[in-house]
Amino acid sequence: MAEIKLYTKNSTFQKFEVLKTNRNKRYRYKEFLVEGVRSLKEAAKNGWNIKSFLYNEGHLSDWAQEMLRSVKTEMNYCLTEELMEALSGKEDTSELMAVIEMREDRLEGIRLSEVPFLVLFDRPSNKGNLGTMIRSCDALGADALIITGHSVDLYDPDVVVSAMGSFFNMPVIRIADNNELFAYLRSLKEKYPGFVTAGTTAHKETPLYSVDFSGPLMLMLGNETMGLNKAFKEYCDVLCTIPMAETSYASSFNVSCAASILMYEVTRQRGR
Repeated sequence: MAEIKLYTKNSTFQKFEVLKTNRNKRYRYKEFLVEGVRSLKEAAKNGWNIKSFLYNEGHLSDWAQEMLRSVKTEMNYCLTEELMEALSGKEDTSELMAVIEMREDRLEGIRLSEVPFLVLFDRPSNKGNLGTMIRSCDALGADALIITGHSVDLYDPDVVVSAMGSFFNMPVIRIADNNELFAYLRSLKEKYPGFVTAGTTAHKETPLYSVDFSGPLMLMLGNETMGLNKAFKEYCDVLCTIPMAETSYASSFNVSCAASILMYEVTRQRGR
């Protein structure tokens, strides 16, 4: 196992810092920094390219030592306790962190189930909501989550942490060009007869339990503040609403809560 020891905040350490804090630098290097037992286990299990491990050799559990033995990396870095503490985002410093390579965004690479179930999140603006959405998609059987438009960074540490390990198990694809998305949807409609695109709205439209979610499906959820953009609404086959109590002061759900309710209705109708 190739290893470099770091004793100061040199240029190598500064690279680790920017992978954690700087969106532009993350994309320049096509790498991101990850910590947390669940996340690292799932990253290894799902075949993500772990390029380096970071650790302090005096504080390694049996689990961490096994990760170092079993996962092939390009180069590992042994840091002082002080450097690990400076880099960690946890109150109790992580014993093991990793530099992981980003994955390519390819709609064609999505592995679809026999009855496809896709979720689209338009311009997510909150890191916690995006992470929770990823976790819900994983828990409720979506094939993939598609992110459109300008949004919070998928690879931000707060998104990864809030996804609770599901980040590395749930395919998430970022699409900047809506035309690319619409071309993909047209291909799905040709391949899967009855494919439905169902948009969501806080306005009183079709109640979700009145929509048939049992066939091939894409759910479209809008931005937390502005909702689903006009182009997506016009493309949808149906717009659905989660009914709320008539006495409710709330006018809408948090988007990640709404997503969980809608996805649960999909799994309920499909008998899972």
